[in-house]
Amino acid sequence: MGEKFLIENLFESKARIKILNILVKEKELNISSLINKTRLNHTNILRHLNFLKTRDLIQEKKFGRIRIFRYKNESIKARALENFIHIWED
Repeated sequence: MGEKFLIENLFESKARIKILNILVKEKELNISSLINKTRLNHTNILRHLNFLKTRDLIQEKKFGRIRIFRYKNESIKARALENFIHIWED
């Protein structure tokens, strides 16, 4: 990742926060389930998912035409963000 990533970039989008919150709870979902749960259109959700992948917060797995997006607990940033989300849920 050549460019410097600012935390503001992550939190500037309600859609990204919504996606992250859902993936923290569900751990992994296919694209259709994410679209249904977030009520975002396909193009927007893909744009946000690609952003989150480049920031090492989620991972995409492909099984033929099926695409699964999973919250990447191996990432220290993802674990820290998950803790943050859990704290703010209470």
